[in-house]
Order: sequence, then structure tokens, then C-alpha cells
Amino acid sequence: MDRRHTEKNAEASAQGRPTLKTLAFMTGLGVTTVSRALKDAPEIGAETRRRVQLVAKQIGYRPNRAGVRLRTGKTNVISLVLNTEQEIMSFVSDIIYGVSEVIADTPYHLIVTPYSRSQDPLDPIRYLVETGSADGVIISRTQPNDPRARYMLERGIPFATHGRTEMGLVHPYHDFDNHAFAVEAVRRLASLGRRKLALLTPPAGLTYYGHTVNGFADALSEVGASEIPFSTVSIDHSIEQIRTRTAQLMRRDIRPDGFVSSAAAATLALVAGIEDAGLKLGRDVDIVSKQSSDLLHLFRPELLIVNENFRLAGSELARSVLGWIGGAAPGSLQSLSVPGEVLAYQRSTD
Repeated sequence: MDRRHTEKNAEASAQGRPTLKTLAFMTGLGVTTVSRALKDAPEIGAETRRRVQLVAKQIGYRPNRAGVRLRTGKTNVISLVLNTEQEIMSFVSDIIYGVSEVIADTPYHLIVTPYSRSQDPLDPIRYLVETGSADGVIISRTQPNDPRARYMLERGIPFATHGRTEMGLVHPYHDFDNHAFAVEAVRRLASLGRRKLALLTPPAGLTYYGHTVNGFADALSEVGASEIPFSTVSIDHSIEQIRTRTAQLMRRDIRPDGFVSSAAAATLALVAGIEDAGLKLGRDVDIVSKQSSDLLHLFRPELLIVNENFRLAGSELARSVLGWIGGAAPGSLQSLSVPGEVLAYQRSTD
């Protein structure tokens, strides 16, 4: 079967879906002219390009991926690889929205490639690369020495990481400055007179664990506060585990009067554990927590908040991948978000 016949079959298989022939019939133009107009070819007049693209948008025309791949070697797909157990409290929806917003006016489509915590994180990457399923890849839960990043670099696959690596290899990334977050959180707690502080950390294997822990330690030294160890759980533990361990910690004679929390969902469990121990938020203890949506103040207005914008992260990651695909130098496609001020809505006076 020759290539032309294969392309014809690929287009015909999408029964009921608008094709180039549909557009040609509706605009009264030739198939070749329509195809070039959709690609903004300069030899096609501006008015013709606008007319073809408007009709394509109105009838919901999308290029057939199988045909595109046969003609160009590209899939026009960006894959966002996510741990299915990883995120609640809007991470998934926000980062998908951010990616989708950027690629909306490009030929690219987003697919989400899930994997579970019991899997090797490299498995979905191998699948994408070996099957040629995507032109670019976005990964999260980035590790200091991340085998996924090394694997894709060695194979020349454009990608971006949500978080930085520490391998000495140059690649696109977007990250939140978690060192700065921890420093500002400790400073704010110290300004409220809190001197015995605990940190609910990210998972120990991820790069931002080190950033957060180091920022916390640096700020403790700066403000003269002490750490109450809380290493039995991280934000990866279940809500019930965090709640139970928090209650146990808060029933001790020497207990924290301030917490820094690395995730909003974990903060809900911290508050529940504090209240299980008969203590009151804003009076006996304060919490500075990251959040990605405006929910925590609805739960407890006494919470102190630093916002992390996952929609921005999705947008920056998408721009980075598209930039690399387009030929930009990977080192020019790196960005870091600086945390804003610690926000307080209401403090308890009881």
C-alpha cells in the first residue's frame, strides 16, 4: 500500500468529521488552496486565509492526526504526564487549563498520560518515546537526579519539568521558589511571636523538598526560632495519617506554636489534628500554608496563606515545550515564580 493510499484511508476513517474536502466544498476552493490557507502560507491571500480559517472554526475542522503524522512526522500532541494519586485541591485542573490556554491557537493538542505511584515513573515516558505518541512532554514531581529528564535528553525529545533538577544538564523548567516560600513563612510566624516551629514537608525524593527544608532551616537561624521535628509524615501521606500524627504531636508538653505547610490539602489535616488535641488555630498555634485556589480561608479564616499559581505553571511549561520544538535553546526556556506576600484574612481573638 503506497503512502498516498494510506493517507486517504486515514482521512476517510474519521467518518462524519469535517475534512479538507468539506472545507474545499464549503469555500469553493481547491483542497490544496484550503490546506495552504490553514497553514498561513504567504502565497495565499490574507482574505482567503481568513475565510478558510473562519469556516474551519465554525464547522469544527481538526487535522487528522494520522494523516499529519504520515506527511510531517509530527503528532501535534503535547503529553502532560501526571501521577494519578498526586494532586487534589485544583492542581490538575489548573495546570491543564494553563497548558490548554497556550496551545489553543496552535496545531497542538493536549493528552494527559497518567501513571500510579506503584509504577516506575519512567514507564509512561518510555511508552511515549518508543511509540512516538507526542512531540513534546511535560512532567511533574521532579527529582534532583531525574531519570525521566535524562532519558528524554539522551533521545532528543523536547520536554519541560515542573520543578528543577540538579543533574548539571540544561533543560526547560518552570518552578516555584520554595526556598523563598519557607523563609517568608518562618519570618511571618516569628513576627507573631511564634518560636517553636514545625515543617510539613514535600516528599523527600523530590527536588523541592530540599529547597523547602533549606529555606526553613535558614530562616530559623535568622529569626532565632527552634524546630520541633515533624518528620513522620509528609504531604504525600493520607489526610487521616497527617491528622493523627498532628494530634499526637500537639498533645506533647513541648509542641509547636507554628507550622509551615507545603500543600493546602495537608493543611486541612493539620487543622483537624490541632483541633483534635483541643487547641485553637490563631490562638495556640498559627499555620502558614501554600494554596493554589482560594479555598483555605473559607475553611478557616485564621490561616496564613501564600498563593502558588498552577495555571501560570501550566502556561509557562507549555510555552517552554513549544519553544524547544520551535528551535529555541533549552536554557532560554526556564522560569521561576517568586512567592507573593503572606496573606491573612482574620485572626482569632478568643
